[in-house]
Amino acid sequence: MPAETLARRPAPLRRILHGGGIWPAVPALVFLFVFLLLPMVTLLAFGFLTIERGRIQPDSFTVAHLLHALQDDLVWRLMWRSFWVAVVSSVLCLLLAYPVAYLFAETKGIWRTLILVAVISPLLTSALVRAYAWIVILGGRRGMLNQALLSLGLIEEPLRILNTDWAVLIGMTQIHLPFMVLPLLAVLAERDRRLEEASLNLGASRTGTFFRVTVPMSVPAIFAGLALVFAVSYTNFIVPQLLGGGAYSTLAVQVYEQTVVVLDWTRGAVLATILLSTCFAFVLAIVALGNRLARWNEVAKP
Repeated sequence: MPAETLARRPAPLRRILHGGGIWPAVPALVFLFVFLLLPMVTLLAFGFLTIERGRIQPDSFTVAHLLHALQDDLVWRLMWRSFWVAVVSSVLCLLLAYPVAYLFAETKGIWRTLILVAVISPLLTSALVRAYAWIVILGGRRGMLNQALLSLGLIEEPLRILNTDWAVLIGMTQIHLPFMVLPLLAVLAERDRRLEEASLNLGASRTGTFFRVTVPMSVPAIFAGLALVFAVSYTNFIVPQLLGGGAYSTLAVQVYEQTVVVLDWTRGAVLATILLSTCFAFVLAIVALGNRLARWNEVAKP
């Protein structure tokens, strides 16, 4: 395009053609506004309106629905269960993911590729399918786990795992484990090994070097993984609904039931508001704690 023709074009168009400013990000921002921010604001607004038979009642804006939900003991019990399940599954994911990520960082060649494929491949399968697979494994007497234990003579009666907290934790941990492994892979594989060599040369044992040097270097990845796993576990409703049974409920399950089953959109929107706001607060707390613990790793600039 000739320089004279380009100079005659409006300034915003020149910036778009040259890729300057925020103009290249405008399509992504519009997409997020239309398909993320706008639906979320609409959902949250439903919690402050009275909706009957799918119609919003005029002049019905009120905070009474939110106040009533905050005064409901059931909501607080569901919130506590959601929080407890998310915390325990996050810790379990960390304990299982760290050895895998460390092994990935220490291996080379085909073994590193195989570990990466094993970590990513579960993400290619729907969480719903994996939850149904755990129903087959953890089912009653005909479940694969009970059949194996009974045939080996290790137990005399079938174990009751399905429709319990244990089943929910097992499903949550297996389904969300890749979200913990991937941040650890990136950090441990690219860590500064000179610090470990210096620790060993100064007389520290390999165990001491691991806990005092390697683990602190991976603190940002640890808390990034904790934030990811906590968020998806806290807001997950598929695993608690399928593996916990009909009597097992969390805040996310209640949002689904109130919105889809009961068709009480106002109640569902209020619970969704509480769910999203508390999840956002917890994730911010995790990130803030991780930033505070990782300050030692910052190098002072001259």
